[in-house]
Amino acid sequence: MIILLLLFGLFPLTSFSTNDGEYVEQLTQRLVPFYEKLHQNPELSFQEEKTSTAFAAQLRELGFQVQHPFGGFGVVGTLKNGEGPTVLLRTDLDALPILEQTQLPYASKIRNKTAQGLESGVMHACGHDLHITNMVGVANYLKQHKNRWKGTAMIIGQPAEEKGAGAKAMLKAGLFKKFPHPNFALAMHVESSQTTGKVRLISGPVTANVDSIDIKMKGRGGHGATPHETIDPIPMTSELVLSLQSLVSREKDPFEPAVITVGSFHAGSKHNIIADYALLQLTIRTFSPSERTRVIEGITRRAKAIASAYGAPEPEINSSEDPVPSVINDPEMVATLKPVITRIIGAKNILDGHPSTVGEDFSRYGLEGVPSVMVSVGVLTEKRLEQYRKKGHVPSLHSSTFYPSVLETLRISIPVLGESAIELFNPQDGRLAPLKSPIKG
Repeated sequence: MIILLLLFGLFPLTSFSTNDGEYVEQLTQRLVPFYEKLHQNPELSFQEEKTSTAFAAQLRELGFQVQHPFGGFGVVGTLKNGEGPTVLLRTDLDALPILEQTQLPYASKIRNKTAQGLESGVMHACGHDLHITNMVGVANYLKQHKNRWKGTAMIIGQPAEEKGAGAKAMLKAGLFKKFPHPNFALAMHVESSQTTGKVRLISGPVTANVDSIDIKMKGRGGHGATPHETIDPIPMTSELVLSLQSLVSREKDPFEPAVITVGSFHAGSKHNIIADYALLQLTIRTFSPSERTRVIEGITRRAKAIASAYGAPEPEINSSEDPVPSVINDPEMVATLKPVITRIIGAKNILDGHPSTVGEDFSRYGLEGVPSVMVSVGVLTEKRLEQYRKKGHVPSLHSSTFYPSVLETLRISIPVLGESAIELFNPQDGRLAPLKSPIKG
């Protein structure tokens, strides 16, 4: 354990000042080395052993009762502070199979193998390292301000968000049976193209339903020189790929967002061999249950119809058994938290907007009857954003060149989540006085 703590540069993060602004500033300065160690040592989904151990150690140092591992390499930390609501705060832990190209002095050099056995880099390209660091900061913030709230803080480190499977694993392990059932749930995500100091707070759907579909279009293989003796699956499947695009443009309600992306198309092995089959892998993004059903039924109908037109056998179509549902921000919680966030960053810095078509399994806690809110925080300084714009490209999440402006982001994200949690512990009690000193952006 001592070696592991040294590896991650861990140490108790104690209180520094009763002045909120100064306290947050000193806390964020102390958290940056922890972030850099996390960034250098990423772990893939369901492999987050060292990451989760490091996170658990920080919570224990702060006096949380910690169970680890839980539901894979999950972490559950609880801090009881008298009688009151239970507020769940979630961070995700896993990284992505991406070779980092940021050129940072603390860039990841980790290599691993994917589920398909291919060698890959490993990188925190979705900001989960910042999520973890922020949650350590929020845990410190809540301990520092124990005189302002009553109840139970329940902080969880969730594995395998990138697979859409970690929340389900923790719930299956008994998260809401072995621990108090939360009254509220909060989470944060970074927003890669927005400046630090900006927070997006949306009421209603925030992310999309995510379905994965595998299609095997069956043909009849043979020699490339005699195609008339075969049923060539490549032109047949190519026609399906194009047909799926008109499913969105011509069959979908134009007021209902949906995305169909063919992420993988595999067929054949040699120049002069017509394959027996072709394989497609699709990702489907929708928001309403009715549109989700319509799109999936349309995909199935078109695949079968095209196969029939070619005189081919009926295709095999397999949908993901457990799609990732849409995150839906509770409108009442949003209305409660908006004044809290406004007093920290100002009304002009709170962004509205439309939901994103990405997936997030934070949604599963809401489906268990817990009112939930996920906020998005900007992570680029104005200078960096301007530099990217001049180059004509702002790195997105899951990009090999994405990285956040850490210090500037934490100055905002820690008090935003910390104060939001405190408000949920004390709903409608009028505690909306300004912080003692402003938070620097």
